[in-house]
Amino acid sequence: MARINRISITLCALLFSTLSFTSPANASRQTRETPAVSHVTKTADKHKNATASKKTTKTSQKTVKKAVNKTSVKTASSSKKRTTTPAKATKSANRRISSTTAKTAAVTWSEKCTPRKGRKPHCVKVKETAPASLADAHKVRVQKATKTAMSTLMNQIGKPYHWGGTSPRTGFDCSGLVWYAYKDLVKFRIPRTANEMYHLRDASPIERDELKNGDLVFFRTQGRGTADHVGVYVGNGKFIQSPRSGQEIQITSLSEDYWQRHYVGARRVMTPKTIR
Repeated sequence: MARINRISITLCALLFSTLSFTSPANASRQTRETPAVSHVTKTADKHKNATASKKTTKTSQKTVKKAVNKTSVKTASSSKKRTTTPAKATKSANRRISSTTAKTAAVTWSEKCTPRKGRKPHCVKVKETAPASLADAHKVRVQKATKTAMSTLMNQIGKPYHWGGTSPRTGFDCSGLVWYAYKDLVKFRIPRTANEMYHLRDASPIERDELKNGDLVFFRTQGRGTADHVGVYVGNGKFIQSPRSGQEIQITSLSEDYWQRHYVGARRVMTPKTIR
């Protein structure tokens, strides 16, 4: 028994020593392996964090670029709108002005006559649209030309009637007096006879109550053509004329019975388009 006890004690001692020697070794191995694992884990975490930060940086950069591009596009579009707005405003203003001008235009009627040999001329009324008011510069030019014509005509008062005459030295007939007063003031050629002047295309028909200084007044006294006598209106219901043989150039009233009965119409040759 004592022997068996010794053997058992010896075996127990051996087992204890074995256990005591193996556990520190295992512990040392575990301690060696654990830091390595933690180190690897930390390295992996750092790598993941770095990758994530790089991705976040790239994403933020892209977002910033997109925002900048959108802002620049908006700025460019707004600048375009600002630059085009005045042009649109100008166009709209011009349209309004043109529409207003069209509305203020006055309608006039002119008579276009075609001479026919051996027959009465064929006359047609033509509708013309002209501005309601002339520019001040045009008015001044017309007034100046009219004043010149009136001065020329008044200087001939008292000179004798001369059939076919066109000069102050010899005298004038009715159409010769008009030709002499207007030949250097208008752009077109002044005809030589009263009938041709009445049918002149460059002259506008004028109603009797619209007569102004310088308008030509026509009469049919001998039944030749549409008109065979002409004078120039000088205002206050009067006109200047060279009547007939044996009389002098004089101023006559349109209200006289003879001239009222033979009156056929009036024409205006002094306009902004016709004067030189």
